[in-house]
Amino acid sequence: MSKETLRVAVLGGGSFGTALASIASVGGATVRQWMRDASLVERINRERRNDRYLPDFEIDPGVVASTELEFVLEQAALVLVAIPSKAFRQVVRQAAPWIGAETILVSTTKGIEEHGFRLMSEILAEETTSRHIGVLSGPNLAAEVARRQLTASVIASDDDLTRAQVQRVLSCEYFRVYASNDRYGVELGGALKNIYAIAAGMAHALGMGENTKSMLITRALAEMSRFAVSQGANPMTFLGLAGVGDLIVTCSSKLSRNFRVGLAMGEGMSLDAAVEGLGQVAEGVNTVRLIYAKSQREGIYMPLVDGLYHVMFEGVAPSEMARALMRSDHSSDVEFTLSREEARRAHQRLDQGPIP
Repeated sequence: MSKETLRVAVLGGGSFGTALASIASVGGATVRQWMRDASLVERINRERRNDRYLPDFEIDPGVVASTELEFVLEQAALVLVAIPSKAFRQVVRQAAPWIGAETILVSTTKGIEEHGFRLMSEILAEETTSRHIGVLSGPNLAAEVARRQLTASVIASDDDLTRAQVQRVLSCEYFRVYASNDRYGVELGGALKNIYAIAAGMAHALGMGENTKSMLITRALAEMSRFAVSQGANPMTFLGLAGVGDLIVTCSSKLSRNFRVGLAMGEGMSLDAAVEGLGQVAEGVNTVRLIYAKSQREGIYMPLVDGLYHVMFEGVAPSEMARALMRSDHSSDVEFTLSREEARRAHQRLDQGPIP
């Protein structure tokens, strides 16, 4: 199917879904976008603006918004699902009657479902009959994509058709899509980096220097890749856009929703007040709780997650999160370069105290 005749459905009326809908439409696809809010649908179709999330962005005239799932999904060959994780399964279940085995389904949501620790692509597989499932992730701040800033993303799938079709539909002069076959690793990278963006926001509010920020980001990469590899991901994935690339941007920019939550808490706000002031979903808040619980159950060493959890949910001062960096184990720099035996000996030396 050519790009010009392809029907694309976007589920979700947020900033990233809106930006992707416009990219696909500009490229020649027939695009319909679903959202619940009828008044927002009417304004988008009349004014070509999503005034709630991207008020300064002019949506391509070819995008048609609707509250009717059947209309949006009619004959859609590619469906981009940009729904917050808490509502993801519910919406996909409602959409399932109009999604066939050959429909390409791609999640753009960087979160984890609380019950059962399910990633969004796993929900797509559980709730639909589609044989073509993928994940789109990377350093993709929606506001910059909307402004046509040069951006790259990753489509991850073990299915050749899914990778090729998403690259064909979404690649343009300012948005480039690379391919990966590590769907699990790419998706975990997108979810985990939100945790460390909150920590980076706190560090910024506390006036920490560039050395500290660099240390935080680097140790965050080690920690998130350690967790992901324990769950079966490829460690090399975290050297790419969906790992270190996404981590850098979300830990460095006030455009990041999770960074802004951490910033507000570092300035003295409570978690509830910080989330309410954001006015949008910050996936990292829920992800901190889920990763903390799972790492505790499975014995995965994650000192940053541990410190951040105590700050966010147990009232510990944000400065304690920074101290967790300096209290953590420092037996090796780059994860996976030491053998298990070398790591064991390093731990033993640490346990014996400083060299006399």
